Amino acid sequence: MTGTISRILLAASGLMLTVAVASAEPAIEVLGRDFTFPNKIDGLPGKLSEFKGLKINHFTTNDGVRLAYWEAGEGRPLIFVPGWSANGAEFVNLMFLLSRTYHVYVLDPRNQGLSENVEHGTRIARFGADLKGFIDHLGVGKVDLCGWSMGASVIWSYIDLFGTDAIRKAAFIDEPISIYTHADWSERQRLEAGGMTTSIERMVAAFNGAPTNDQTVDMNAMHRYMESSSLAFQNSEAFSREFIKSDPKFMNLVLFDHASNDWRDVISHKIDVPTAIFTGENSNNVASQRWMQSVIPGSELHVYSKAEQGDHFLAFKNPTKFTNDLSSFLDR
Repeated sequence: MTGTISRILLAASGLMLTVAVASAEPAIEVLGRDFTFPNKIDGLPGKLSEFKGLKINHFTTNDGVRLAYWEAGEGRPLIFVPGWSANGAEFVNLMFLLSRTYHVYVLDPRNQGLSENVEHGTRIARFGADLKGFIDHLGVGKVDLCGWSMGASVIWSYIDLFGTDAIRKAAFIDEPISIYTHADWSERQRLEAGGMTTSIERMVAAFNGAPTNDQTVDMNAMHRYMESSSLAFQNSEAFSREFIKSDPKFMNLVLFDHASNDWRDVISHKIDVPTAIFTGENSNNVASQRWMQSVIPGSELHVYSKAEQGDHFLAFKNPTKFTNDLSSFLDR
């Protein structure tokens, strides 16, 4: 759903490095140099060069857009779909931990990360079709999917369009089921859907720095991004800021469509694979995630405590716990 205001402002001021995507090359070669993470953390890489198996690749969608993807490891395929404005670099810690067991992929959506910027196809349905094209490109049979924030919506769109035949298991991290709050909803309906704005136009403006208030746009996720006491989160964000240039003009094109979708029918009727849902006490999405768990048969819900960095960025702020919980779900 949400991205990072700081990265958008940096991109707008041209402070980030543009990177050309190579084909199936080690990440350090594609990015052009090594990187030292600001914090030394046991069990996580201190330098990019310590992540030996990290590669960056690309494929071309059926409407001619070149999309980048990050990959590492061997074994059963696990695909991450990032949220709005996010990219594979932010998943570096998760990939490092999970690549010991799985063949992990992170797909940079069009107009994000190292993927091509285009003015067409900027709808969640098209992003869902891009995910279908990526799975077909990999040719790996069934996959495990994990969507964070808007990435969960992309997976819901994929399921709506193409079903679940290619999905073994699915995981969703803290995404509202309907961002837009309809005027005729009760407060219970709003909470169960996760409605967080009464004006999509105001939400798009707020995500680009315009003033707003919590009655019009729930900015909790943005506030939680700014709370960056997690050393692991500091590392992955520093890595992303150093190497990724995303243009706010192009990233913004999908926001209105993203916010206008209501996925309750898809979640209620079309998700028929084992499902794990992740949220946290510092997220305003807990009620909607509980509703999702109640309507997806056999699904499980993980609510991280405040002490466990339980907010919209829980997977990045607490990568060890998240990867352990995700692995436990995937391996059952």
